[in-house]
Amino acid sequence: MDIPPLAGKVAVLSLGALPLSYALNHVSALSYPLGVVWMSALILGLLFLAIYSLSRSDIYYDPLYAVFAVFSFTSVVDLLIALQEDGYMGSFMAFYTKEGEPYLRTAHGVFICYWDGIVHYLLYLAMAGAIRKRKRYRNLGLYWLGSFVMSILVFLPGNILGKYNSEIRPSFFLTIPYLLVPCWAGLRVFNQTQAPSCCTPNMVEEEQRKGLLQRPADLALIIYLIFAAFFTFFRGLVVLDCPMDACFVYIYQYEPYLRDPVAYPKVQMLVNMFYVLPFYGLAIYALIFPGCSWLPDWTLVFAGAIGQAQFSHMGASMHLRTPFTYRVPEDAWASFFVCNLLYALGPHLLAYRCLWSPAFFLRPLPGPPAHHEKQH
Repeated sequence: MDIPPLAGKVAVLSLGALPLSYALNHVSALSYPLGVVWMSALILGLLFLAIYSLSRSDIYYDPLYAVFAVFSFTSVVDLLIALQEDGYMGSFMAFYTKEGEPYLRTAHGVFICYWDGIVHYLLYLAMAGAIRKRKRYRNLGLYWLGSFVMSILVFLPGNILGKYNSEIRPSFFLTIPYLLVPCWAGLRVFNQTQAPSCCTPNMVEEEQRKGLLQRPADLALIIYLIFAAFFTFFRGLVVLDCPMDACFVYIYQYEPYLRDPVAYPKVQMLVNMFYVLPFYGLAIYALIFPGCSWLPDWTLVFAGAIGQAQFSHMGASMHLRTPFTYRVPEDAWASFFVCNLLYALGPHLLAYRCLWSPAFFLRPLPGPPAHHEKQH
């Protein structure tokens, strides 16, 4: 997969968030929730107009260019919020976390800001650069889509269901576009043409004739997916207050963060159980039976989703903003990190396997026409 060049113009515009945030932090009108909403909407509107005037041809070629450019600006804002909440800088976004979205000050909020400000930011620059160069970015787009949707699926319900539901301000409604944009962007990314396959019909036929024992990498992935599915189901039972002794021991001795009243970890485990668990079952099926051409795309989506989820969950489980009683105990650090790192790494290995050697998952291709010799 070729990595497209980063978009310099988008990067310059996004870095405008630094002086703008510093200036807005000293505006007295932003000490009120409604002032934060109107100013945020005005800034995003002016930013879109600036992008449209500077990159009209790129937007006409692919409207997602404007989306990536605007979101790259918000990614820089999120990174400023995370750095501020961790004490690395100040006087930038205090007005927003106080009057706009105070739940961003939670451990989970800090780590989704880090992920958005680093991983999503680089993806936005790469995809915008690909659009400028008229190159494909389908694989990057699918990874971003999964990561973005997962963060929304956990963060928004967590805000409503958790202990910060009384802190919801008018700025919460600015997240409505975040619910609509992934639907539209996802359709556009999925509808993009795939890169031409280098697999010949003979290669596809030969690969699909192999049994599972002749594909040790796939066998290892299936074993991993079985254990990952069990782990997903088990943690779902834990947050549902299953009375089993194993669940009681796990939630108190290994991951007490699952009891945190902020609700983000509980929502995360339920999302994993209802969405990730079925995918693991389908992936096992696709690794056994050839011709499941849908698997490479969906492995990228779920790799992005699980990568974002595990980064936020692991970070919040250890962060100082999480009350001490809900942090991972010191004697459980090793097992906690090993299990959760493996849980995050596996989907990425599965995605790499599907992209590296896709012949097994391709639909059987028509072979070359038979050659008939002329009879004299």
